[in-house]
Amino acid sequence: MANSAGSYLLDAVRGGAVGASEALPGISGGTVALIVGLYDKLIGGAGHMVSGIKRYVTDVPRGRGRARAQEQFRQVDWSVLVPALVGMAVFLVLAALLLAPLVDAYTRYAYALFFGLVLACLWIPYSGAGRPWRAGHYAVALVFAVAAFVLTGLPGANLPTHPAVVFLAAAVAVCALVLPGLSGSFILLTLGLYEPTISAVGDLDIAYLAVFALGMLTGLSLFVKLLQHLLENFHHMTLVVLTGLMAGSLRALWPWQTESREVVTPTDVPVTVVFIVAGFVIVTAAIVWERRKRSRAEAARVAAGVRPERTESHFS
Repeated sequence: MANSAGSYLLDAVRGGAVGASEALPGISGGTVALIVGLYDKLIGGAGHMVSGIKRYVTDVPRGRGRARAQEQFRQVDWSVLVPALVGMAVFLVLAALLLAPLVDAYTRYAYALFFGLVLACLWIPYSGAGRPWRAGHYAVALVFAVAAFVLTGLPGANLPTHPAVVFLAAAVAVCALVLPGLSGSFILLTLGLYEPTISAVGDLDIAYLAVFALGMLTGLSLFVKLLQHLLENFHHMTLVVLTGLMAGSLRALWPWQTESREVVTPTDVPVTVVFIVAGFVIVTAAIVWERRKRSRAEAARVAAGVRPERTESHFS
């Protein structure tokens, strides 16, 4: 049965949440994709699209590979991915124009809310590893946590808006979209290209945006296949690394820091803590609800004599 209009709208809203987060420094689109349940669809869909395009470019001109390319495209869940990508693009622009100034005005409370969200999200890759963690796993996670902590504490640079620089910055920043815990906007801010990119969106600077989009497509096509390969072949260790990256990246969302990322003495503690707790509760409730829904579905299938479905999720 075809998806209803309500399903398409819901997927567009979920994609919109991911897109909006990418416009806000410190807030990870990959983490939001985990929260709204889009992460696997985005990674899997992007991976199959890259494989299909690659076969069309390299094999089809030689008279072979068309069937394999089409098979890759058929494995993409277009009914979910297309509405999500449309919502992502629309909300990314809206957030850049409307939400970013609001976050600037209430930075501490916004960061506190998302600090709680990401803190609760650590449970998703941690529990999704599928095997108990050993001492070595904690050591690896700690190394990557320290690396992310140091990276997110670096003062911002001031790179020129040369097309080559913009291309490379976009290629690196888009990788954060598929890495929970890392923020593409935060990487742009570190490189000194966040303000020029936001201005280009507001001014509809087609030349800048075209170079930026090309860099994003290049970075995504290279990195998403690598991440898909790691998740499929080194599942447990990949999730250990992702857990460490998410934990270390909490440094970027610490509510009590200056624009130059210097940690300051906490002030307005009660209200700020309320926002942290609110973010934590929101994600915890979503995780509990999702697990209960999955358990009820499995119980219903067992009662009906149907074999339990094998989940393809990397995080459950």
